[in-house]
Amino acid sequence: MSESVAIDRTQFREAMARLGAAVNIVTTKGPEGDVGITVSAVCSVTDDPATVLVCINRSSRQHDIFKATGVLCVNILSHKDEELSPIFAGKDNLPMPERFARAHWTRLVTGAPVLESAAASLDCKVEQTVEVGTHTVFFCAVQAIHLGSSTSGLIYHGRAYHHLHRQPQ
Repeated sequence: MSESVAIDRTQFREAMARLGAAVNIVTTKGPEGDVGITVSAVCSVTDDPATVLVCINRSSRQHDIFKATGVLCVNILSHKDEELSPIFAGKDNLPMPERFARAHWTRLVTGAPVLESAAASLDCKVEQTVEVGTHTVFFCAVQAIHLGSSTSGLIYHGRAYHHLHRQPQ
């Protein structure tokens, strides 16, 4: 087993701020209604079977709901959905129904909310969770996919949002 090395947390966070990441709103259908949070730690694992991983901080108020439901939807935001990101990150501490009222949603296989305007949405069943440091890593089997009409992307890099647009070929 390798030896643990103490890394300065502030320096690590600054390094991670320089790693561009797609902006996602991860949603689920909780016992008291729909729940969603903004997440940048999402990654494909394999395409056979289609699997993604999602990291959620255990200190998040919504963490336990995601863990209990066993389903979630990764809504990959387009540049048009930028205003939703801070809302689902907790800006103004709006109640969940008010957050969801800011956009149009639908449902696929799992019943988790699917953002109609998302660049893409991955409706998933949680297959496995692993606790790592302050986060839970959710390994999720994709059950259904919604491809939106927008092919643009929204990236968070350098503590700011950036829009990505596909160039015509």
